[in-house]
Amino acid sequence: MNFGGLQKLTLIDFPGRVAATLFFSGCNFRCPWCYSSELVLPEKIKNQPKIPEKEVFDFLKKRRGLLEGVVFCGGEPTMHKELPSLAKKIKKMGFLLKLDTNGSNPKMLRELVEKNLLDYVAMDIKAPKEKYSQITGGKAELKKIEQSIDFLILGKVDYEFRSTIVPGLHSEKDIIEMARWIKGAKRYFLQNFLPEKTLKPEFEKVKPYPEEFLLRIQKTISPLFEVCQVR
Repeated sequence: MNFGGLQKLTLIDFPGRVAATLFFSGCNFRCPWCYSSELVLPEKIKNQPKIPEKEVFDFLKKRRGLLEGVVFCGGEPTMHKELPSLAKKIKKMGFLLKLDTNGSNPKMLRELVEKNLLDYVAMDIKAPKEKYSQITGGKAELKKIEQSIDFLILGKVDYEFRSTIVPGLHSEKDIIEMARWIKGAKRYFLQNFLPEKTLKPEFEKVKPYPEEFLLRIQKTISPLFEVCQVR
């Protein structure tokens, strides 16, 4: 298969590991603040340079012993039926694997975990339940999101939940509702929105919340989790 991008070194995307990030083209959500429209919108994907699978594996062979892990990012990696076989090849090379996902494919998530193909999962919580469809562009099936949440909380793989907090879309009440939805989870991170290149250009003019706002909410919801931080 072909990929939408390859970041050859990251020190922040795989907690505690030196890694590379592999970007998958295509996404089934349309979150307006998304920073990766070139991996989401079909008209932009068409013009995005593609990286062949052979090039990725040639790179990884040279980085054995230097890199510890590989991050599957998107877009949405679980849209791709080839993901388990790709993960198996990379694991055989001795790399740890992290999956970044929107949680829309619990069947694929469960398969990857139960086959011991993942070492860490980061799942985005986009909104409280009643806003999920609206915020994801009408694309999310709430039942599948809940199945992914419930599966991760079982603890069969190391994981975190995270939410990008966007003024105008997420109120204080919304954030608290999201936290209560996933209470008991191992880790929950609040990520402040950055007005950079966004899927909907008007969001580039949105002013982020002050850090104090998120820190105050973090203190309120921290008792629900083992770890809860703003980053």
